[in-house]
Amino acid sequence: MINTDMLNHLVSKMVDNKDIFSVVMKIENTDGSISWKGASGQIEADGKYFIASVTKLYITAVVMRLIEEGKICFTDKISKYLPEYYCSGLHVLNEIDYSHKITIKHLISNTSGIPDYFFHKQDNGRTAADDLLEGNDNEWPIEKTIDLVKEMKPNFKPGAKSFWPGTKYKASYSDTNYQLLGKILEQITDKTIDEVFQDYIFSELSFENTYVFNNTEDVAPAPFYYRFKKLWLPRYITSVGPEGGIVSTVDEVMFFLKEFFGGRFFATEKINDLKKWNLILPPPGLFLFGIGLEKIWVPWIASPFKHPGEILGFWGQTGSFAFYNPKSDLYFCGTTNQINGRGHRAATSTMLNVIKSII
Repeated sequence: MINTDMLNHLVSKMVDNKDIFSVVMKIENTDGSISWKGASGQIEADGKYFIASVTKLYITAVVMRLIEEGKICFTDKISKYLPEYYCSGLHVLNEIDYSHKITIKHLISNTSGIPDYFFHKQDNGRTAADDLLEGNDNEWPIEKTIDLVKEMKPNFKPGAKSFWPGTKYKASYSDTNYQLLGKILEQITDKTIDEVFQDYIFSELSFENTYVFNNTEDVAPAPFYYRFKKLWLPRYITSVGPEGGIVSTVDEVMFFLKEFFGGRFFATEKINDLKKWNLILPPPGLFLFGIGLEKIWVPWIASPFKHPGEILGFWGQTGSFAFYNPKSDLYFCGTTNQINGRGHRAATSTMLNVIKSII
């Protein structure tokens, strides 16, 4: 069993009103015999929050379901589904156009080499993130992303080999990949991304508090921060549904997380097929990225006697998280609503403390 007093203390301690202003977290094991949730600061335990890039795990669930239905393959070229304008000149490196060699697998594993429109520096030395983190709320529809990315130099050719030990391919985190994946899912299903998530996940799981944020007047989700600054970016978030637009609660994220690893959307043995790890370098952090799945990197030297083993799931830029640790059979989800990295570190520390108390 886990020590609930310890958990209440850890979550309360995470909120310092300097770097982290709100925290909500839920922890469960597979059979539900362990179940705890708590919150501190500017959010209630049942409060709605932006799950940010944890949304990408929901994309993985949909892609895997479509693969099982025979509607898509990892090896499919993206040009099979996207208009020519999207693909032509999308990835030109050293005067060679690799755009029509990019596959679904390249996108979902971040091995396409396509630049991240969010963090990649533009010719003026700034990034889209700079403007947004300064509070300038702008829409980023996929057409705007495509136009910008075509002006950028790709990171590497699709499927380029890695020089890092234990990894096979070069990987670079790119929200652009998931914007493209979202458009491909829309093309395959003939639905909007809102409808895709609703039909394949939200309705399937009878969710009442989970939805794609598409109303700029919606003030239900808790705001997030960048350092001391509260950010409210409704125009931006309504335009980036497939890469980070879902709003939910810890109860419903937990339910999804357990169903994801429990075989609801695809056979459980196929989780191993997703664990093809490549190293992601900062920004936004140092972790391992597989096929639509992330793993928190915990070196053995950091915990030689009680190493947690695999911690699988997804991070969100706003300090949101959804992870499963098979060794302790514990699931974790929640958010710290802080973009500057302090929240991610605090959440990691809390998860590791809880895992070590069990194993």
